[in-house]
Amino acid sequence: MDVTQLAAGDTKRAARVLSEVRSARLSGRPAPVPPRRVIEQSWERMLRSGVDPDHDFRAALLSREEVQRRRERSALRHVLPVLREGLLGFADVAHHIMVVADEEGRVLWREGSAPVLRKADGLGFELGADWREDVVGTNGLGTPAVVRRPVQVFASEHFVRSQAVWTCAGAPLTDPRDGRLLGVVDVSGPLETMHPATLAWVDSVAKLAEARLRERHLESLERLRAVAAPVLARLEGRALVVDRDGWTAAVSGTPYTRRVALPKSLAAGPRWVPALGLCSVEPLAGGWLLRAAAGEPEPRGAAGIVLDLRQARRWTVAVSGGAGSWTRELSPRHAELLYLLAVHRAGRSASDLAGDVFGDPARTVTVRAEMSRVRRYLGALLEHRPYRFAEDAEAEVLLPDDPNDLLPHSTAPAVGRLRGAAPPP
Repeated sequence: MDVTQLAAGDTKRAARVLSEVRSARLSGRPAPVPPRRVIEQSWERMLRSGVDPDHDFRAALLSREEVQRRRERSALRHVLPVLREGLLGFADVAHHIMVVADEEGRVLWREGSAPVLRKADGLGFELGADWREDVVGTNGLGTPAVVRRPVQVFASEHFVRSQAVWTCAGAPLTDPRDGRLLGVVDVSGPLETMHPATLAWVDSVAKLAEARLRERHLESLERLRAVAAPVLARLEGRALVVDRDGWTAAVSGTPYTRRVALPKSLAAGPRWVPALGLCSVEPLAGGWLLRAAAGEPEPRGAAGIVLDLRQARRWTVAVSGGAGSWTRELSPRHAELLYLLAVHRAGRSASDLAGDVFGDPARTVTVRAEMSRVRRYLGALLEHRPYRFAEDAEAEVLLPDDPNDLLPHSTAPAVGRLRGAAPPP
């Protein structure tokens, strides 16, 4: 069923059809037409997690002070001008509002048509509100955060009945450096404001915002590189200059590494850094100077790897060992790949992984590109030919209590087969 085209021609009829589809699905009866796949998968997650389709339960609003604190620490504050320029002018005319939520689904910004803002208040679409999918059901803020792609939710495609008078189109906003979810931008309004082109429009503006974040990152590294150049020119031995997040601006006497895993709470003085071993750490404007200690070998010994898949949208890999400890949030694809390697400790070839993930052993180019990105942060802990964890690495996987919640977004055939299996040794 092409909901957008049906709604574009007859909004009321589309709403009636979707109401019948929702009622049939919730009661277990055959639906007059099947729901869209992305909506059906979301409804299945809601039924498993126990979201009440007839009552809108949610957490309390954040205080104004907490909303302001989250705004100040969110990278999305830097792209608000892009979002406003791209969305607000037309949204106000079309009786829409623009809503921006953080990675936890909390509404941090909300602007647009004043009458629509008042209607949104009645739906709990307020500053500080919690719009995670597993709290308030299928919606244009929470669902894109789970599936990590743009989603339009129209009328009774919303899982919770009270939201069926609304239409939403949301797109995730990710950090272009590492794919980490930063939040979601959504354009919403009353049912009659639905337009089939809204989703493409929102997605295009979201991509512009991500491009601006990428520009800011490159500009900051260029500034740091200008600071680093005269410093490195006076030094001998191995040294790197990195920003506060470990992204490399310049190197001397050592191969270029795109990013260095920095210890938590890094401070000036002697510190273990995985890329260099024992280092002298010195602050620079906008980053750190890391100087490898002369004659000090890089620390050896078993490393512990913990792959945490318990929380939806918050998959992480944590590494600890003689070189310190660090944690990294994983993209959906990297979470899939590392889980498969943890299950198959003997290793998987690129062809094996292509079959596991895509059901097509020929898609090795895509797999090799993704594994190259994974090895940038796991380094020597991940070997290849075949891909596998290093012999001296102790890998542990933390799984959700309900096997159905294991990487619920994943369509990888191997993950589908493994749901419900015991944790790997």
